[in-house]
Amino acid sequence: MLLENGNTVFGVEPNAKMRQAGERLLAGFPKFMSVAGTAEVTTLAEASVHFVTAAQAAHWFDRERARREFLRILKPGGWLVLLWNERLTDSTAFLRDYEHLLLSFGTDYQEVRHERTTEAVNEFFDPALFQERTLAMRQEFDYAGLQGRLLSSSYAPGPEHPKHEPMLRELRRIFDSRAIGGRVAFDYKTRVYFGRLG
Repeated sequence: MLLENGNTVFGVEPNAKMRQAGERLLAGFPKFMSVAGTAEVTTLAEASVHFVTAAQAAHWFDRERARREFLRILKPGGWLVLLWNERLTDSTAFLRDYEHLLLSFGTDYQEVRHERTTEAVNEFFDPALFQERTLAMRQEFDYAGLQGRLLSSSYAPGPEHPKHEPMLRELRRIFDSRAIGGRVAFDYKTRVYFGRLG
């Protein structure tokens, strides 16, 4: 969306495969700059950007070090915008079953849930003031999409893990029992936090 709006965007990504995927998908945008870096060490120049934004990633950051880096690269009056989706885990029978699957088979699911980052979001901004907005969001998947979504999660055990195949069998069972018209729905609260740091 930022690129479509005509902005220059520095995509800072530590994982080479993810970075290459971004370069491939965004090749049509001349204002996209791919950067090998992290939230804590972006490699960007001091006071070089108007906005720092992260979506679905802030729970990985060392909050104190990332905040220092954000302050370093932001221009005076610059904004920090953080957003992520919190899955509504108890709103439907499918989502209750899916949550139980993650708790049963996930490798470190409890440690990386976005609710933990939500509770500590002020650490990214303090002492700066920030605002919050919450939006409703829904994703629908057929089985292939559901399996892909699960396997793209950091806490999903990989093919070599003894829990991998049992997890996929349980996922198939859940899908077969809960799908409506060949699809299941994920309901979220999209949380957006924004404030001036610089």
